[in-house]
Amino acid sequence: MADFADKKILPDEEAAGHDLQHVAIIMDGNGRWANERGWPRTLGHVEGVEAVRRTVKAAIELSVPFLTIYSFSSENWSRPIEEIDFLMGLMKRYIKRDLDELHKADVRILTIGERDRVDPELLKLIDEAKQLTRENRKLTLVIAFNYGSRSEIVEAATKLARQAAEGQLDPDSIDIAKFAAQLDTADIPDPDLLIRTSGEMRLSNFLLWQAAYAEFVFLDTYWPDFGREDLEAAIAQYGARERRYGGLSRRSSA
Repeated sequence: MADFADKKILPDEEAAGHDLQHVAIIMDGNGRWANERGWPRTLGHVEGVEAVRRTVKAAIELSVPFLTIYSFSSENWSRPIEEIDFLMGLMKRYIKRDLDELHKADVRILTIGERDRVDPELLKLIDEAKQLTRENRKLTLVIAFNYGSRSEIVEAATKLARQAAEGQLDPDSIDIAKFAAQLDTADIPDPDLLIRTSGEMRLSNFLLWQAAYAEFVFLDTYWPDFGREDLEAAIAQYGARERRYGGLSRRSSA
């Protein structure tokens, strides 16, 4: 088991030398990692969990306050039922195995996504994990499970429309802040850095609203091979970029 609360939990000076608040990761390539080795896809998912453990530990060491991982999308229900059942079971085992260590390491667990169709036993474990870790502050680990950004946005619009129809909200008062407050991520800062592994270069319905100004890093590395060095390299890329948010660069405006 990865020991999240070991002596390296305090970051070194170089690791802490960044200003980002939130890293989001599309963990892609488990199946291809296994296929290229002639192994079953399920083994790729098992090794993907080990990569999650390494990445959570690295995020703590590197002083990343928020880490969101895309663990199961709403589109993943189209996969074979055997694979879905395996993924649900893997999530249960991850929580049961690592929850105590995460709690000792001062990690708060949150989830985003819909609860429909999710195994009731898994929902219970998730709720217990969130309750146990609710006061932790070293790292907030956001697990996007049964999550789809388009559905999230539609649901937010529906909530506002319902409030307006019931006379609780003036439609003309709706702005970016009011809309964002209806999203699953209402209390989470938008991602500064979004990483996708496996060489694919798309968002796959992940944090479409929230990633409006995120810096993207696409890696050829399959998720099971991802580790601290990859996270550090991505953070270094982030730190080397000039974030203008639609304005002029300091060089251009000088």
